[in-house]
Amino acid sequence: MEKSSIQEKLYLYLFSFIPLSIVLGPSISLANILIIDLIFLVNLFFIKNFKLETKYEITLFFIIYLYLICNSFISISFQEGALRNFGFLRFIIIFCTINYFFHTSKNTDRIFNIWSITIFIVVLDSIIEFTFGKNLLGYGDQLYSNRIVSFFKDEPIVGGYLLGFVFIVSGFYFDKFINKSLKYKLILTFIILVLFGCILITGERSNGIKAIIGLTLFIFLNKNIKFNSKIFLLFLSIIISSLIIFNSSYLKIRYGQQLFTQIFDKNQREKFIENNIYLKLYKSGFAIFKDHPIFGVGNKNYRVITTQNIETKANDQYMLNTHPHQIYIELLSEHGLVGSLILLSIFFTLIFKNLKIIILSRNSVQLGCLIYLIINFLPILPSGSFFNDFSLTLFWLNLSILYACNKQTNIFSKY
Repeated sequence: MEKSSIQEKLYLYLFSFIPLSIVLGPSISLANILIIDLIFLVNLFFIKNFKLETKYEITLFFIIYLYLICNSFISISFQEGALRNFGFLRFIIIFCTINYFFHTSKNTDRIFNIWSITIFIVVLDSIIEFTFGKNLLGYGDQLYSNRIVSFFKDEPIVGGYLLGFVFIVSGFYFDKFINKSLKYKLILTFIILVLFGCILITGERSNGIKAIIGLTLFIFLNKNIKFNSKIFLLFLSIIISSLIIFNSSYLKIRYGQQLFTQIFDKNQREKFIENNIYLKLYKSGFAIFKDHPIFGVGNKNYRVITTQNIETKANDQYMLNTHPHQIYIELLSEHGLVGSLILLSIFFTLIFKNLKIIILSRNSVQLGCLIYLIINFLPILPSGSFFNDFSLTLFWLNLSILYACNKQTNIFSKY
């Protein structure tokens, strides 16, 4: 078997394994990505007429990496964030690897097919847990107000996990079915609604809201959908979402009593503002930013400074937690104005620099990745820690595929 054929099979197996590796745990996911990176680095020595350092995107990535290295040395605790900052290099390499594979392989559809199987198994498992209280392995959440945990056992992150893949899978099947007969279009509609409906039933409100906003953007921005069909699909999405929520007493409490009623009911709004855990964390993160406005306390150091504050009691607004649970507050508190401006300006440049190409190309996978990246930066809504391995893996997968799946944006296309 030729070396190139062996290499492609390795990439195919390892890329196909990514969604399952995330379910199996952070150590498995990390090991899988490191193996992919290592294979690419070895392969890089054999690629001729090829200069990654001349690519604009790679230059921006290394500016981020250089900044993160510097951030380690100005953090209040070097060891707390150093591993995360130095390890960021693996995501730059995975970006290059995914672009290279999509540029050289004709088997990318096989990856999406296998990803789809993994995602549909998780969706089925989540529906079973929602219906019967236990998933296929007997897991059921007892710690987080009965939110769905699926195969993640004791972590209510399945909604965030599905959100990371649902736009890719939906875009893939959309391009496969949209130009076929009415039967296939109905199947397509059913698949997409089930995928997004499953995120709602997990009870993760922030991810549920992001899913609804993202689906609306996907329908509105998709050039393959006629205007009348857009209106129909938007109304259908609203109706299905409402039926899912209002036919579950648990979801009515999560989305109704615990959210909309407390926000829009004047009698409950003041109490909500005073007692809401996320608003307290936002205030805490912003208080840290005010005390460290230029460079912040350092990546992953929110936990360190709030722990120290228990002993010193320097600021009664500090609230002990791993992170402030909102992306902009997290960036401001841990990276200050300087770091936040560097990170946000580069990420927004990377996400939006090819916006015209993405909209006009009618590539629904690419559009789906764009939308996922956009909803990651929605203000106000709670979010996981941006530099957490789980969140960052999903973010970089979507960013990598955003570029890789279109010849006009793939970083290898000009070589």
